[in-house]
Amino acid sequence: MSPTSAPEVTAPLHLVVGDESLLVERAVARAITAAREADPAVEVAHLPVGEITAGVLGELVSPSLFAESRVVVIENAHDASAEVTTLLLDYARAPSDGVTLVVVHRGPPKGGGKGRKPTKGGKGGGGAKGDALLEGLRGAGATEASAAGLSDDQRADFVRSEVRQAGGRMTGDALGLLMDAVGSDLRELAAAASQLVSDSGGQVDADAVRAFHRGRAEVTGFAVAERAITGDRTAALESLRWALETGVPHVLLADALADAVRTVARVNAAGRGDPYAMASSLKMPPWKVRKAQGQGRGWGDEGLTRAMGVVADLNANVKGAAADPAYALEYAVEQVLAARGSSRR
Repeated sequence: MSPTSAPEVTAPLHLVVGDESLLVERAVARAITAAREADPAVEVAHLPVGEITAGVLGELVSPSLFAESRVVVIENAHDASAEVTTLLLDYARAPSDGVTLVVVHRGPPKGGGKGRKPTKGGKGGGGAKGDALLEGLRGAGATEASAAGLSDDQRADFVRSEVRQAGGRMTGDALGLLMDAVGSDLRELAAAASQLVSDSGGQVDADAVRAFHRGRAEVTGFAVAERAITGDRTAALESLRWALETGVPHVLLADALADAVRTVARVNAAGRGDPYAMASSLKMPPWKVRKAQGQGRGWGDEGLTRAMGVVADLNANVKGAAADPAYALEYAVEQVLAARGSSRR
């Protein structure tokens, strides 16, 4: 910047709404980066809302004697007291030059979304106190970024975006396999997407995902469930025993098997069709519909009814009804395999 050019003006108020930690961190980082682009020497201060007092806030946001820029990040703002809420809103109505205030609040996001139940007195981020700060900052014109939890469809879009940003392309089969292997944790999905692009030279297909996650995928409940639902008895039992030996919780294995059976039952009941057209009515991402269509081949209504009963019993067994939950899991896998076999006759 030349001596005669005017400094770039950054937004003085930023509001980050949601509790998805990776999205919160990225939104805060974007605000800090914007401030640093305007002034590389900007100071950054992070402070939990519980440590805010009139004196502390005044010191943080007062104009500097040396005209230094500053970013002040207020964390856990949903826990703000009535006094701190008033302090922050008073400041938001007349923010200081050279100061960027970033307020991190659990939500709910603008326009609704996953709401929080109100609690007496507004404690825990759920009552009128927390909402008053949220709406007041919005009314003051804060630049808002959403960091709310994502649906299945949104997580799939997130993974695609991560792969694109890393310079790669991903097939639909690879996307489904990666989400099954990794689960719903955005931080892990982001790390896996970046690593896969690097390892595969940019073309991420199902084989690349299997190679990268082979050790991990073999011990997930999803791998056990997929092999059982498709009738691969040997692989299903081997995967189950390996998962049990490596400490995968019984409940997670049971949940994965139940999800696979219920998903195939729902998709089969909906009939054949385009996965993208069916996804909305089934409330599933298209890749999951397509996968279930493949897994459903060889299943009939009677077999699926039997399998639904098996996974319902298994849910109770792994939560204490059975003396040996590991045996209950193996028995349930055998019963699902038998139910599929009965469908084929």
